[in-house]
Amino acid sequence: MNYPQELLYTKDHEWIRFDGKDALIGITDFAQKELGDIVYLDISTLNEVVNSEQVFGTVEAVKTVSDLFMPLTSKVIEINPLIEKNPELVNKDPYEKGWLIKVTDIDLAEKSKLLSADAYKKLIGA
Repeated sequence: MNYPQELLYTKDHEWIRFDGKDALIGITDFAQKELGDIVYLDISTLNEVVNSEQVFGTVEAVKTVSDLFMPLTSKVIEINPLIEKNPELVNKDPYEKGWLIKVTDIDLAEKSKLLSADAYKKLIGA
């Protein structure tokens, strides 16, 4: 499995990639493999501030539905338009084309609770 070193991770299997004052958020390679074939994403928090560890949407796979948790308190400013018509991109490319949301106004004071790639791998036993 793939765990890019430049990303930070949550215990709930989301990742975050910072880009200036904004960031992209998605689910990890481990999470997408555990879920199986992803068929639908429901993200209805566009233009909302979502607190850290609160649900920003759900991901539906063939056999289950799972909540998506916000890594850091921030405002959702974009939902990846590619995943609306092609949710399977999350399975095929979870760190690039399969990102879920773009956020801004990030509470960086919360950043210390996130995991490095090595700490995340240890958490999942990889």
